[in-house]
Amino acid sequence: MIDWLHDLAYFFGGAFLANAVPHVVSGMMGRAFQTPFAHPPGEGLSSSTVNVCWGFANLLAAYLLIVHVGQFDGHAAEPVTALGLGAFLLSLLTAKRFGRFHGGNLSS
Repeated sequence: MIDWLHDLAYFFGGAFLANAVPHVVSGMMGRAFQTPFAHPPGEGLSSSTVNVCWGFANLLAAYLLIVHVGQFDGHAAEPVTALGLGAFLLSLLTAKRFGRFHGGNLSS
């Protein structure tokens, strides 16, 4: 039972890691971007400073879930797959969700 709970932690660690990237990058570029603190939440824009803070909060959550839960082995397929799947699925979800605000949901 413990192994799948560790994999679940790595999955969410990957999701938090993927979520940190756009916030930190947007903030460092001085650009506003959506955060849960905007109005309306997740749709309005937050300042670049808020985005850097939110991105680093996500990095901290990822670190805690990946490094402090179980014994993450970067050479073992199972934990790396769980982490990668979490990052990949959250990336697809946010691409679809935020693509409508930034022109990323082009019809083919």
